[in-house]
Amino acid sequence: MSTVTETPKAEKRASKSLFLKQSKVYPKSAHGRFRRIKWAALVAMLAIYYVLPWIRWNRGPDAPDQAVLLDIEHRRFYLFFVELWPQQIYYLTGALILAALALFLATSLAGRVWCGYACPQTVWTDLFLWVERLVEGERGERIRLDQGKWTARKLGRKALKNAIWLGIALATGGAWIFYFTDAPTLLGDLLRFRASSTAVGFIALFTGTTYLLAGFAREQVCTYMCPWPRFQSAMIDEDSLVVTYQEWRGEGRAPLRKSQGWEERTSAGLGDCIDCFNCVQVCPVGIDIRDGLQMQCIGCGLCIDACDEIMTRIDRPTGLVTFDTQTRQTALATGTAPPPYRWLRPRVVVYGLGILVIAGAIVAGLLTKPGLDVSVLRDRAPLYVALADGSVRNAYTFKISNMTREARSYTLTAEGLEGATLAVAGAEQDEGEAARRLTAAPDMVATYRIFVTVPRASLHDSSQSLTLILTAANGETASYRTVFLGPP
Repeated sequence: MSTVTETPKAEKRASKSLFLKQSKVYPKSAHGRFRRIKWAALVAMLAIYYVLPWIRWNRGPDAPDQAVLLDIEHRRFYLFFVELWPQQIYYLTGALILAALALFLATSLAGRVWCGYACPQTVWTDLFLWVERLVEGERGERIRLDQGKWTARKLGRKALKNAIWLGIALATGGAWIFYFTDAPTLLGDLLRFRASSTAVGFIALFTGTTYLLAGFAREQVCTYMCPWPRFQSAMIDEDSLVVTYQEWRGEGRAPLRKSQGWEERTSAGLGDCIDCFNCVQVCPVGIDIRDGLQMQCIGCGLCIDACDEIMTRIDRPTGLVTFDTQTRQTALATGTAPPPYRWLRPRVVVYGLGILVIAGAIVAGLLTKPGLDVSVLRDRAPLYVALADGSVRNAYTFKISNMTREARSYTLTAEGLEGATLAVAGAEQDEGEAARRLTAAPDMVATYRIFVTVPRASLHDSSQSLTLILTAANGETASYRTVFLGPP
């Protein structure tokens, strides 16, 4: 027996064959119902994104009038009539959970409908592809242009396309920064070349990412970067509407000859699919839906439009590729009547109830959102001070968040320790008072240094509970439970 030893070159060729080079996808333009829906979704999403920072909302004097503003500098988030402070970040948590449940619900009902119509990557990729077709032509012409030699014509088309892409990306990056500062002011600063380096840097960052992801990465973002394709299988079931190839009707597939009639095809065991590859050519991620539901499929339905166009042309029923459920397709394949769609299923009910509960909690919280909040930080050095009369004093940093647009006065009291008195650093007040008057400017955080003094006889432990209560003139209260330390 002889052994064959591979040369290093052969080993290198074998290792290279394990990896497939990424092939560029050249989507062909599609025409039909789902393409029109995608255009409508694209226009709506872009309009919302670009117009929203320019909508004004009157919040009174000395308040920003931008309807949607994430004011990082002043630590505020404005959403029309809602104003959120940093300590109310739980509303954002609730909104993210709500968005996740809505995505789960949409996926359970109709597969990756979000990915196909509303995802920002899909929207901007669609827009960039439209520009590419406008400048370089349809699919075949773009392929020939890329494979051809570099000429003045090719250079001009590529330069024009990339210039338009960069313009769109710049508008995208600029619009995103408008959500974090007053849009008209920033636009004026940009036009006068007086914008801050921070604003210019972030605009450049988002311009570059939009240009690269929508112009070049495209379907690779959906396939490799986005985690959702890995999760979708846990969200869908046999009653979810997904893009489906009717294998029972289309196989075996074969090209349609001009001299061949449908009776002849049927008798030869051939199906309605004429293997034209139109469904593959229009797919923005470059998959063949006839191979079944795949991770890369974004559920846009363009392959349905392409197939329906061919079926109409050859006088066959449309719907060879369609949105349908696995349950119905199994019934059709066996020749039985397909069951009605099951919209109400356990997972749908669970997601729907979760959305209602969390949305209700957010709405209730916003309707009852307080205009007052306090925070207390006890001094750690020294832990306490023993006074000459035997009483014990603790010091606290007391912060009042006045979340209203008017100046307010408050009364501070202490509960939990008998005989406790309060004093405010820097304030001219009588000693031994059980309550103190504090004020806070509109939409500001007022900080005070508070001294709480307790008779030694009231202390039964080295650490006891103390509650500081702040009461506004309108009766609104806020309290904070802390501890009072004393000698053992």
